[in-house]
Amino acid sequence: MNDQPNLRQLLDEMSSFSEEPSAHSPSRPAPALSAIGQVVEIAGSGSQVRFDAATLASLFSHDDPSVAMSGQVGSQVKMVVCHAWLIANVRTMKADGPGEVLAQVDFLGEGTRDSSGRLSQFRRGVTRYPIPGAEVYPVTTDDMLAIFAASDEPHIEIGTVYPTDDIRGALYVDPMLSKHFAVLGSTGTGKSTSVALILHRISQLSPEGHIVMIDPHGEYSAAFKGCGELFNVDNLQLPYWLLNFEEHCEVLLTTEGAERQRDADILAKTLLAARMKGKAAETLGKVTVDSPIPYLLSDLNAIIVNEMGKLDRAGDTLPFQRLKTKLDELKADPRYTFMFSGMLVSDTMGSFLAKLFRLPSHGRPISIVDVSGVPSEVTSVVVSVLARMVFDYAIWSRTEAQRPLLLVCEEAHRYVPKDENANGQAVRKILERIAKEGRKYGVSLGLITQRPSDLAEGVLSQCGTIVAMRLNNERDQACVRAAMPEGARGFLDAIPALRNRECIVCGEGVAIPIRVRFDDLEPEKRPASSDPSFARLWRETGDEEGIINRTIKRWRGHGR
Repeated sequence: MNDQPNLRQLLDEMSSFSEEPSAHSPSRPAPALSAIGQVVEIAGSGSQVRFDAATLASLFSHDDPSVAMSGQVGSQVKMVVCHAWLIANVRTMKADGPGEVLAQVDFLGEGTRDSSGRLSQFRRGVTRYPIPGAEVYPVTTDDMLAIFAASDEPHIEIGTVYPTDDIRGALYVDPMLSKHFAVLGSTGTGKSTSVALILHRISQLSPEGHIVMIDPHGEYSAAFKGCGELFNVDNLQLPYWLLNFEEHCEVLLTTEGAERQRDADILAKTLLAARMKGKAAETLGKVTVDSPIPYLLSDLNAIIVNEMGKLDRAGDTLPFQRLKTKLDELKADPRYTFMFSGMLVSDTMGSFLAKLFRLPSHGRPISIVDVSGVPSEVTSVVVSVLARMVFDYAIWSRTEAQRPLLLVCEEAHRYVPKDENANGQAVRKILERIAKEGRKYGVSLGLITQRPSDLAEGVLSQCGTIVAMRLNNERDQACVRAAMPEGARGFLDAIPALRNRECIVCGEGVAIPIRVRFDDLEPEKRPASSDPSFARLWRETGDEEGIINRTIKRWRGHGR
């Protein structure tokens, strides 16, 4: 016989830690929590466990709800490794012979095992692995409390951890925001209300925060009218001269291919000349086409006409004529008044940024920018300007007292689409840059979407925390599964079966992946996104003529 210890000896040595209680050797679990299975195979991130079917069935009637759920898909189990408890999540189960169940489990983390067998000081990650034959035990509510106990780090509580009734699910604000986050869920799963809940809790924790939310449907104004600043086409007053050259091109150029490049060259030359005529340019050493310097549209128009007059052939004037015509259309169209308004231009950049970024916030830390009334032709440009203002401000204010900014983008797949040839490349580029580089400058990005599979590749993977609600589409589920860490895969299998306002949270913002039932939000704090009741509303009648007349008046006047 060789001198290497065999498997039986190793198991005896491991079990000896619990057979002889001492100051350094914890006692065995209580008889009520006897082993429910054994480890049969080990891998780096998980293992195979064989449960006794009769023992699992006997747990269903246990008084402790956590014990009653142990061993089921999505629940947690624990196993002894020296003086520690190793916690694992059950991913799959299948029958394996008479009275036996074979399960795949994913390791979540480990905690200290004290002299009475209790779990404490839980932490993510695994330092020691069990060996085949190690016994598996059910978790208790006390274990769950130790696992999900919120640390002293700043955090918000968003709901109740499944399958318990009273253990709170916490999101750690600094890790979540510093590495971006995403909220994903199919239409009707309670996504908007859940986002409102998270933002309300962050605002309560940090009343002097700086949050900008892009709201494409006008849902969130109702939720934050008491604690935020609301902007729409009536009061946004976004100065056109804040647009950089690429954004000017998206608004003013109407051609494609070689003609577009020629038009862009002409626009660059005339735009730079118009910016140079601005008073602010006189105090600056260097001015470019991207410099946010006020200029007059009349100056730009005059420069275009002047350049056009220098040409010999009439055919060469066509690009200038296109620019002039588009400029005249924008000035005459009342839909663009929020951006192209008035003949007089003043330098309002400071006041605009102060209002938009809540500097100071005066206890109203969130700006809701409702872009539902913005003409669809320029919606992506408006979002691009707002996102770029957030990023550029963070870059140029690095030498000042830092004021981190959070940009939340609803319907993110509209602005960062998977199709690289889609319109609105300016907004796609800036949001991708924020996702990749924002953390360095104190800019956090929150992406909310119902179609994660339509998001640009790489953007979702930049989100350190993912809040996944029910997703019905298989492509969306596969996309989320690819973006989540290996240890959360067992939770992901439950995504199609989640109830409304229930989610899986994994990543930097939580201690371990958790399944959470969101808290109910007060009616006055909910977004205006509830589904209409056809059965009830189709029983009502009266004032149809007045409804139609008022609707047509708003429709024609582009009023709210």
